[in-house]
Amino acid sequence: MDHHYAVDVDWRGNRGEGTSGYRSYGRDVVVRADGKPELAGSADVPFRGSADRWNPEELLLAALAQCHLLSYLHSAVKHGIVVVDYRDSATGTMEQVGDGGRFTSVTLHPRVTITDPAQRGLAQQIHAEASANCFIAASVSFPVLHEPVVTVLAG
Repeated sequence: MDHHYAVDVDWRGNRGEGTSGYRSYGRDVVVRADGKPELAGSADVPFRGSADRWNPEELLLAALAQCHLLSYLHSAVKHGIVVVDYRDSATGTMEQVGDGGRFTSVTLHPRVTITDPAQRGLAQQIHAEASANCFIAASVSFPVLHEPVVTVLAG
């Protein structure tokens, strides 16, 4: 079964000279999808972008972290684990080579809170299942690592 997605990306960086020179244009973009708020995007600061806008590298990290979270919650339900909190602080490394580059790794740092202390080990283990079920992680050519911490809700 195929799923299809569509976004519009509009460049907002023409300062009157277009791309007549590397420093003559801005990197700001607006990303839109039907029925959703606009997303203010830009290049990362080292590439002459705006620090107050989302850059593609951050969006890739966000997509991987969100996909893992949603896959993890699905796995938790399948295994009867009640998750009451989930937070992640994803990090990634990108190497630049000349004008190009690529991500070499991403590490997710999910902090999951569950209700049953007897399920702590299983809650830790299903991160591997969630990773295998994450469509975004399956689509990238670099390792997506996990350093999860599972805690039990104080009762």
